[in-house]
Amino acid sequence: MANEEDDPIIQEIDVYLAKSLSEKLYMFQYPIRPASMTYDDVTHLSAKIKPKQQKVELEMAIDTLNPNYCRSKGEQIALNVDGTCTDETNTYSSKLMDRQTFCSSQAASNVSRYAAAIYRKGELHLTPLHGILQLRPSFSYLDKADAKHREREAANEAGDSSQDEAEDDIKQITVRFSRPESEQARQRRVQSYEFLQKRQAEEHWVHLHYYGLRDSRSEHERQYLLSQGHGMAENTELIKSPSEYLMMLMPPNVEEEKDKPVAPSNVLSMAQLRTLPLADQIKILMKNVKVMPFANLMSLLGSGIDSTAVLRCIQQVAMLVQGNWVVKSDVVYPKDTSSPHSGVPAEVLCRGRDFVMWKFTQDRWVVRKEVATVTKLCPEDVKDFLEHMSVARINKGWEFLLPYDEDFVKKHPDVVQRQNMLWMGIQAKLEKVYNLLKEHLTSKKQDGQSAHPLLVSGEQRVNVAKAKVKQNYGLLEKELQKQKAESKANDSPSKMDISNVRIKEEPVSDEEPMDASAYESMNNGMVNGIHSEENSMDSLNGHLPGGCTDRVAQELKAFVMTTFKKQFVLTLSELKRLFNLHLASLPPGHTLFSGISDKMLQDMVLDTGCKQILVPFPPQIHAVSPDELKVYALWEAGDIYDQHRQVLLKIFTKNYRVRRNVIQHQLSQECGEDLNKQDVDRVIKDCCVSHAGMWYLKGTVQS
Repeated sequence: MANEEDDPIIQEIDVYLAKSLSEKLYMFQYPIRPASMTYDDVTHLSAKIKPKQQKVELEMAIDTLNPNYCRSKGEQIALNVDGTCTDETNTYSSKLMDRQTFCSSQAASNVSRYAAAIYRKGELHLTPLHGILQLRPSFSYLDKADAKHREREAANEAGDSSQDEAEDDIKQITVRFSRPESEQARQRRVQSYEFLQKRQAEEHWVHLHYYGLRDSRSEHERQYLLSQGHGMAENTELIKSPSEYLMMLMPPNVEEEKDKPVAPSNVLSMAQLRTLPLADQIKILMKNVKVMPFANLMSLLGSGIDSTAVLRCIQQVAMLVQGNWVVKSDVVYPKDTSSPHSGVPAEVLCRGRDFVMWKFTQDRWVVRKEVATVTKLCPEDVKDFLEHMSVARINKGWEFLLPYDEDFVKKHPDVVQRQNMLWMGIQAKLEKVYNLLKEHLTSKKQDGQSAHPLLVSGEQRVNVAKAKVKQNYGLLEKELQKQKAESKANDSPSKMDISNVRIKEEPVSDEEPMDASAYESMNNGMVNGIHSEENSMDSLNGHLPGGCTDRVAQELKAFVMTTFKKQFVLTLSELKRLFNLHLASLPPGHTLFSGISDKMLQDMVLDTGCKQILVPFPPQIHAVSPDELKVYALWEAGDIYDQHRQVLLKIFTKNYRVRRNVIQHQLSQECGEDLNKQDVDRVIKDCCVSHAGMWYLKGTVQS
């Protein structure tokens, strides 16, 4: 009682429930628009709704006279969408983007707890909301512009059908009768995205009249937000006992399956996951988690699961590393896939990732530079491998993600032994593929060193490197003598004073240092064990050993000649991609790993008799990189078609795409003879590719 006297009731407010608009009242939200910038004063051109789906579209005018409006961009968008013709169906009749469409999405599926309130004359009037919608700009006009572009391309292709390289042959058509649809197939079809889209499209739009905020009709409609009668019969819902009133405020949660949103096809809840077979459950979990202790896996699978069955299934999709399970590489990179970074096929990625996993079976720490040196993969791919199973430590390297699971190793020695045998087989394959040196196969722990890599300064690194050079003086001298013997140069290179070699000092990386204890393991056959960075000519302070320059030039020239005799026409980006694949197939220590820059590659292309074709690309074509705009072609291959190919290449210096009849006419005119169809096909297919009835030089078709 004392507390109630200290907190007296100041005012009592009557609450009324208004039902006049309860089935028609929506709340609109504009999540990408500041609250201070409303659309109240913007001209609304049209409005329509699909009541069952609670989907609304509003069309609003754009102030084209505003100084912030770019008129040239507006005209360009209108031209892309509607084209040059004038039609009633045009989206922008004024040839200017002067309107925008807002499309709604449901902010909440269950709005029974939300209401709009008006406080007037000491009374609070509540109207239940029928829906809460969020409106965002719609970009459907871009789809229309894309459709216009495809129509034009199809028209061009149809108009050129008579000029295509071969007429369509008559093909036999096999008629099949559809089988009766099973119940399971029908359920899949009903839950498919296409079926849901079709059902949504079946509901017709209901066109509405929009009235502004200050319009008299709007003022009239706002009166319906007030309870029309204050009689007791009108508000029986508010005359409840305290327990009933609390039940109305906080009703029990009732799960309605029909209101549950459909999850994406690649997302499974734990309830859905447990309906799958055990092997599929484990595969999905490991593919998403990548690294997991066995105890955690058992807890995710739920109680009542036999651990023996789990062990049998886990070994099909994962390998044991540090007592923990790491998903297999072929599960992460399935067959016929490629790297999103470099385009390297899945087999090469699996070998590189297996090497990283195997390194973690030998030690808890891995140096990324060593992995890149052995696998010859791009830094992005190597970083993906390491992020799957380890974490970067500043100035230390990459440490395995989980601690060593000693409990599992002691509890399941048979599984550990079987996994060790599998790793021995993988190690044998890696030795053959990567030509692993003895240093790569030796764990740091066997040398009595700490599991943590040493942190050394730049001066210490220089001293250690010089000491290694002096220790390996005899080995290096033999290597130099071997290189001199193989060199074709007449003059013998001057003897190199290895003891005076000055090692280039580099700042300590923010991610990982150069491990002084791993110098020997990082030696891949290069002099002093120093591996040059990609696209760099620095080797031994910028100077290649005697005879190496000629050998690099010979190897590079052989690659360029072989590649262009197969392809005839290549863009610089495609040539670099083929060169990287060539490097990946070479053994460690090959002369081409001394560092080949883009300029060296382009100079060698020109030195081998190739020419750059200056293709006049249109200004609206934006290449992914400038390398795609540099096109090189083999000018003389030494066969009877050289003259024909040169005529063809000259045609593409005037236009970036041409029709077949133009090529055939120019060949007949320049060569002064009637070429048969087989010869024309041979010349065209050596240098060109066909797309939409037009011929392009290889690599110049823009997506």
